[in-house]
Amino acid sequence: MNSIKEAYRYLENARDILSTKVKKEDGYYQDKKYIKMAGHTAYAGVLVALDALLKQKKGRKSIEWYKEELSEIDRKILNRLDSVYEQLHLVMGYDGHGKESIVKEGFSDAEKIIEWVEIRLAA
Repeated sequence: MNSIKEAYRYLENARDILSTKVKKEDGYYQDKKYIKMAGHTAYAGVLVALDALLKQKKGRKSIEWYKEELSEIDRKILNRLDSVYEQLHLVMGYDGHGKESIVKEGFSDAEKIIEWVEIRLAA
């Protein structure tokens, strides 16, 4: 369960980055540097949780690998993973786009994936 605590810590750190380092104006976060940092941090938290569930050793895996592995466990979670990959990793993490509603949705989906993993690890 240490991995789950670590995953939540990543997510909390990402939220903290946005709340303390970035100003919001008209529903958008304004500093791309910190938006990217928060997106990468939150996405990394999801991967920490998934790695614990999938018993994956350290190393770089592709999103396709995660999708393939999860499709054998629970196909419904793939939509959330797609959303997190798109919103946190690509839109925030690479593009630095900080529309508040997208950020909230991405963080919400990330938290739901971590919770989903936590339930499966506890079983």
